[in-house]
Amino acid sequence: MIFRDKQIVLGVTGGIAAYKAAEVLRLLVKAGAHVHVIMTRHAREFIAPLTFQTLSGNPVHTEMFSLIQERDIGHIALADRADLVMIVPATANTIGKAANGLADDLLTTTLLATKAPVLFVPAMNVNMWENPLYRQNQTRLEELGYHFMAPAVGELACGWEGQGKLPDPTEIFDFAQTLVSARRELEGKTVLVTAGPTREELDPVRFLSNYSSGKMGYAIARAARNQGARVILVSGPVEQAVPQGVECVRATTAMEMREAVLSRSSAADVIIKAAAVSDFRPGVRDERKIKKGEEEQSTLSLQRNPDILAELGKLKGRRILVGFAAETDDLTVNAEKKLKAKNLDLIVANDILQPESGFDSDTNAVQLLYRGGAVEELPLMTKEELAATLMERIVRMLEKAN
Repeated sequence: MIFRDKQIVLGVTGGIAAYKAAEVLRLLVKAGAHVHVIMTRHAREFIAPLTFQTLSGNPVHTEMFSLIQERDIGHIALADRADLVMIVPATANTIGKAANGLADDLLTTTLLATKAPVLFVPAMNVNMWENPLYRQNQTRLEELGYHFMAPAVGELACGWEGQGKLPDPTEIFDFAQTLVSARRELEGKTVLVTAGPTREELDPVRFLSNYSSGKMGYAIARAARNQGARVILVSGPVEQAVPQGVECVRATTAMEMREAVLSRSSAADVIIKAAAVSDFRPGVRDERKIKKGEEEQSTLSLQRNPDILAELGKLKGRRILVGFAAETDDLTVNAEKKLKAKNLDLIVANDILQPESGFDSDTNAVQLLYRGGAVEELPLMTKEELAATLMERIVRMLEKAN
């Protein structure tokens, strides 16, 4: 939703990671963006322009003095139409030229002419990355308002080990969302989000848990960040990438999640409890693996975990408090009971038995139940779309509260 109909200029420079820019382009196009690719001469040594033309559906721009339309000067037309300029990968050479105001090819001339946000995603040898001359160039651009993603750490194409790898394309796509989001209605607000399951150990090899993937909570964290909020994400054990610009606190057990949430709740303007917290934990955790005995049956003693959402409801004050209800029957009735019992402003209720609406799915169909009795039924949508919709509703609630 963030990229729909946005005009993105994607600059590709001459590094071995140039092939990964094709995946970034694919993600942008899939999200509805119109992408215009500029390739430097050295980039064309690593990957053919035809790849980017095929993926973008637009001509690839390579020459300084070619016209886009009969009367348009190439670099000016590209600079003017851009909602965002991304350089993926950004070499030390291109960054150095940009830092010193040089404009000797189509890409650097476009950089000098654009008023759109510019994102550099560096990729280079670790020694180049650490060189004081390079550091000076990046610092200078950052002070002027240009945006940078830090390279990843790992084995580099040159054989060295260290910082210098291009980040994963999904992380680049995620970071870029923050730069094109037009609506920043949560600027100055803090949103606390919980996500994923908790795990309660029986012994060193077994635990009680649930099927929560964390996808919904992480999507909410991204949506809140895109609205300009400071986001604190308290996450159970999941296989999700932490969104760029989000503060992530890890918690494994319900007791750890309780401590993480309650110790940070006073700083939050909005709390969204999307985590699936275990209701029970073993009464005793065995220090050694429990062995299978001769008995046909064995009994597991359970102890109730604290109700984090109910505790937050008692401490709510003027905060917006949002809960989730994953139900298998009597969806509206059970969700309404939870809304009232936990002192919530809003509850998101979904029937996990419905097709494409379970824990690990990428889509969800939910009801929104509000304090005061209003019920809003939303159609099946992606979790990213649902997260954006939910944040829009929360913005309205904050406006009414003020």
